[in-house]
Amino acid sequence: MPIYEYRCRECAREFEQYVPSAKTAVACPACATGNVTRKLSVFSLKGDAGSVASSMSMPSGGGCCGGGCGCH
Repeated sequence: MPIYEYRCRECAREFEQYVPSAKTAVACPACATGNVTRKLSVFSLKGDAGSVASSMSMPSGGGCCGGGCGCH
């Protein structure tokens, strides 16, 4: 069950919404506008080694600013 985090571009309210499919329209619960953006969510995985926080599995080096993309 995908639950996504959103931010309204009109009133700046942040909210979560269950989205059953990609075609589901999302509207702000405060002002009812459809002008919302989905936030990047951080989640936690638990395995034999304990909990690991993740956000889209960046390569070691921290992405572009950390030199992971080779631009530096």
